[in-house]
Amino acid sequence: MDALGHTPAACRAREILDRVGGKWSLSVISQLGADTKRFTELHRGIDGISHRMLTVTLRDLERDGIVSRTVYPVMPPRVEYTLTPLGHTLFDLVSGLVTWAEGHLDDIDAARAAYDARAE
Repeated sequence: MDALGHTPAACRAREILDRVGGKWSLSVISQLGADTKRFTELHRGIDGISHRMLTVTLRDLERDGIVSRTVYPVMPPRVEYTLTPLGHTLFDLVSGLVTWAEGHLDDIDAARAAYDARAE
């Protein structure tokens, strides 16, 4: 336990949740849940992500065993990304979060508008 009473497992879990719960990680996992994709397909499918951030996110998810990267020996090289079996278990959770968010957009917009009106 550390000085704040956190166990090593809790600290590690927080580290992993920070990684997979990040803005871009959730988008990548969501995109790969349906099918294997090439880098350019992922880049086109995730609004606002830079080339660099997609690269970093994919590398991090690959390192954690969530995404698998396959390079085909053709010219030019073809690279595909897919979820691993571990990644698919995470996709089940992520897809639930995405469905929840999409189903509550109007509620959240109304709550934000009410909050902003009170703040003024």
